Amino acid sequence: MEKVPGSLAQRTAPFICLLLLSLLCIVQFGFDATPSEQCENQTQLEVTGFACHSNIHTEVCVFNRRVRIDTLTMKVYAPFSQDVPQANHTIHPYARKDDKPLMSNSVTSVQILQENITLPPACRYSQNVPAVIFSSGGFARNIFHEFNEVIIPLFLTSRHFQSRLQFIVTDFRSEFVARYDKILSHLSSYEVIDPASNGSIHCFPGAVVGLHYHDNLAITTTDVPKGYSMLDFKQFLRESYNLKIRDFSPMEKPVLVLISRQKSRTFLNEDQMLTMMRSLGFSVVVAKPEMMANLHKFAEVLNSCSVLVGAHGAGLTNEIFLPEGAVMVQVVGLGLEWGSANYYGAPARGMGLNYVEYKIEPEESSLISLYGRDHPVIVDPASVYSRGYEVGRAMYLIKQNFNIDVVRFRKTLVKALGFLGRSAPSV
Repeated sequence: MEKVPGSLAQRTAPFICLLLLSLLCIVQFGFDATPSEQCENQTQLEVTGFACHSNIHTEVCVFNRRVRIDTLTMKVYAPFSQDVPQANHTIHPYARKDDKPLMSNSVTSVQILQENITLPPACRYSQNVPAVIFSSGGFARNIFHEFNEVIIPLFLTSRHFQSRLQFIVTDFRSEFVARYDKILSHLSSYEVIDPASNGSIHCFPGAVVGLHYHDNLAITTTDVPKGYSMLDFKQFLRESYNLKIRDFSPMEKPVLVLISRQKSRTFLNEDQMLTMMRSLGFSVVVAKPEMMANLHKFAEVLNSCSVLVGAHGAGLTNEIFLPEGAVMVQVVGLGLEWGSANYYGAPARGMGLNYVEYKIEPEESSLISLYGRDHPVIVDPASVYSRGYEVGRAMYLIKQNFNIDVVRFRKTLVKALGFLGRSAPSV
């Protein structure tokens, strides 16, 4: 199951891995915990070899002593005493614990059992590095949720191990592992374990169940050992994908990548937008779904990009591949202000990018032709969301398209040019 040379495996001695595991937990436990709670977690880990931390989004349990993991039933057998808090309980290893229907329907639970009460099965495979268990289920079906709830939390949780750990992925999806193979292999020198095809008893010198989570496409630097930030995460991505450019540098013809949505929030007058963009001196790349499907190649395109333009949506997650100092332009539709600001706007600034927002006028939304200028759908989106998030989602995320005022939008792109140290050509 090992992908690295035997000499490396021999050097990765169990006691070194346990030290790394213990260090991770002692420093990381309780991102939002009080000092007394952090101290309690430290003490429990040191005394019992087991401790958990939980917040609104996720739960993480850590073992710095040997564990037996039945990957067929996803049961973790650990040697701790009866008086250990949180022993014999269930954890969902995905960063959306607050969404209970999601947890029960699409995220496999992991059971933690006391080894001295429940007779554990014998080991079939013995590993010499710790295990990290997480789920690729839940909402991990588009790039935003995959990075937000899996990839960035995975970086937070496992980067400190310096690749000396092994992933066990519940709700295993081969397309997910293939899509993010460069990231997974950069975080771990060992093959990913698929419980469905490799159901057996694996023994590890320690384990982490669940992933740490901070915020939307964000890392809180003060809560991470060694002060990791989103800039460090972007550097990690450049290393994983062998991307050469870290900082934006002026070029004779700046590259603008336009995310071309095909099903919803589409640009109905995309050709007019392209003509205007080229008149400003941009070399324009139109990114359609088939281009974005190959993450490695698309990351290379974005790494040399000056400006990324797109309507609010998962495609803007690709801002993580932009060089620092580049510009991200988000087109904000009706009823999408909060999501635009919190999912992509604020994170862009944390990634060292210049962020420009273009908020459409009602006349630029396709909804106005359906409901009229004075309808609550147009003038009072809050009243639509008050009927439930799914009602608002169906209206503003699914039903809405855009007919952009290219004269007005041109001013936004002129502002973007200013961040690049350029001025618009005279008309």
